[in-house]
Amino acid sequence: MKGISQFVVRVAVGFTACAALAASASAYAQDKPSKADDPETQTAVADYNAGNLSSALVEFHKAALRGNRLAEFNYAMMLLNGEGTTANVDEGKKWLRKAADANMSHAQYVYGKMYDDGEFVGRDPAEAHRWFLKAAEQGHVQAELALANQFLDGRGTARDNRQAFIWYKKAAEGGDMTAQYVAGSFYERGGDGVDKNLNVARAYYAAAAAQGDPAAKLKYLQLSAQLRDEHEAKPQ
Repeated sequence: MKGISQFVVRVAVGFTACAALAASASAYAQDKPSKADDPETQTAVADYNAGNLSSALVEFHKAALRGNRLAEFNYAMMLLNGEGTTANVDEGKKWLRKAADANMSHAQYVYGKMYDDGEFVGRDPAEAHRWFLKAAEQGHVQAELALANQFLDGRGTARDNRQAFIWYKKAAEGGDMTAQYVAGSFYERGGDGVDKNLNVARAYYAAAAAQGDPAAKLKYLQLSAQLRDEHEAKPQ
């Protein structure tokens, strides 16, 4: 599954990367208004990127104590991953929750992912669903995809294909390759409140194929041939 930043992709398979990478504009843009331009936070980001982890940890902590959401988030992830210090899961979870409670959508997504995967906490799909929804309602693309998957599977919430489609479509419009493929499949087969439309399905498959999805490319070619044959078969 593709994400909005390198960090997000790595979080999807575990908490092995430091969230300071989320300080990039692409990862934090959807969490405005923010204090992302706080000088100490920016210094901490620079130190982290330069490999000065112990300095970054101290600077993130100071900014986090002042209520900077990005600093809270990055400080949490450094603690969870043991970067610049010995890992401290309990303290890391506390600061991650602070960032999530401060309405930082990326922190909400990561907090939900933690419960969805059972990483550092007991697996709790319903709690994951609650946080995914908070982040998705702010337009967080990966949270939208995670929420859609939960509705499709009936994990953490009642199974609801109509709701699944709504969130897949939102994530697809946000550029997620997986969501684009799934949205295409909904339009290809129809049902669950979706009118069958092969042209729209083809467009979604094309979008996913353009991002390198080989299955989407195959579906695009198949639908293109089918639509062409149908057009040629119509009386002129």
